[in-house]
Amino acid sequence: MTDQPPVHEPTTRRQQFLGRLSLPERTFITDALRTETVGGMLLLTAAVVALIWANVWPHSYESVLDYRIGPSAPLHLDLTLATWAKDGLLTIFFFVAGIELKREFVAGELRTPSAALLPVVAAVCGVAMPAVLFALVNSGSGGHPGGWAIPTATDIAFALGVLAVVGSHLPSALRAFLLTLAVVDDLIAILIIAIFYSSGIKFWALGLAFAGLVLFWFLHRRGVKGWYLFVPLAVVVWALMHESGVHATVAGVAMGLMLRCHREGDEKHSPGEHIEHLVRPLSAGLAVPVFALFSAGVTISVPALREVFTQATPLGIVTGLLVGKTVGIFGGTWLAARFTRAELNPRLKWADLFAVSVLAGIGFTVSLLISELAFPHDLALADRSKTAVLVGSLLCATIATVLLKLRTRHYRTLCEEEDQDADGGVGGSVDGDGVPDVRQQDEPARRLPREGFGGDG
Repeated sequence: MTDQPPVHEPTTRRQQFLGRLSLPERTFITDALRTETVGGMLLLTAAVVALIWANVWPHSYESVLDYRIGPSAPLHLDLTLATWAKDGLLTIFFFVAGIELKREFVAGELRTPSAALLPVVAAVCGVAMPAVLFALVNSGSGGHPGGWAIPTATDIAFALGVLAVVGSHLPSALRAFLLTLAVVDDLIAILIIAIFYSSGIKFWALGLAFAGLVLFWFLHRRGVKGWYLFVPLAVVVWALMHESGVHATVAGVAMGLMLRCHREGDEKHSPGEHIEHLVRPLSAGLAVPVFALFSAGVTISVPALREVFTQATPLGIVTGLLVGKTVGIFGGTWLAARFTRAELNPRLKWADLFAVSVLAGIGFTVSLLISELAFPHDLALADRSKTAVLVGSLLCATIATVLLKLRTRHYRTLCEEEDQDADGGVGGSVDGDGVPDVRQQDEPARRLPREGFGGDG
């Protein structure tokens, strides 16, 4: 009887997440985050200016916020400057968010179930846990459960602005995870605003707004071009949505989702990508900073800061941002990875994801917006909620900075490896062709079908 060769059981390749991104995806992420980083710097500046203005010249600040402008009939658009910033300029922000969502679902990290699972689970848990903690803190007689949605949102621009200020390096995989997480987070925030913070629906206006959206979609799908056609149509749709009682920013999201974000034929960029490239600087550089200027101006005093940690509503917000976001995002990701047998990129550690989870607790733009929507008839409570958002975001930024700084040297090494395109025979490629050396080393792997949670790491 001859010896038989040993039979080896087939091994299942464990899927990897937070791995190296494909070069096109990394290029897109880098370009998008560069704009958001500049916008984050402007956002931080606007917030500081608002705080100084509101505390040094409070009457001047209030008078500017309450100044009315716009036609009163027939759509009641004689709004205060603060409302124009909240309902008008933020529509541009949500329009870009809509395009980001569409692109992620058709061409980005969310286009396949395996790639989408971790950021989606992280985002859902990162929304649910802060809401639960807020509800628990506000379950007593002195609480205000209506503000449960305030600590649920992540502000990617503010987070990137913090990274830019402190000079922390982050590998592209972690940045992509943070961006994808924020995109899904924005989708959930949009749904929350549309469902829970819309009231007094006027169906005639909503119907006309829907008809305008259908016309917008039809013209776009027919290949009709021209900003002079689409911009006036977008303004009409926005005005009708505002009149309908549904929050006007929903119009921006809807129009963003209608844009085609996949390439056809020999297109270098899809229409959605092209429009996002044009509008993103307007959103990050003007719309969001101006909104911050008109919304972040709250009175800072020792009693106001004391109330943040002694009253249920602001305490629930701080707890939700600092603890809820961190535990929800990190815990949800860890559990999802464990049950799907996903393998973390060996060049990273779970501590890196924990630091990013803390950073994602920075909730600014949407949190300030929901603070106003949750307490429209109690301006003092709305201001206390905004103060809590600022305090919670500052705590998250500070703690995340400390955690990330501990790994700065390692992050810098990873970033240098990702970017290196040697010329002269040092470190790999000698061609200096603009393609990083590590990409050329991975070329055979990149020809394989994409799989896993983080690209082709």
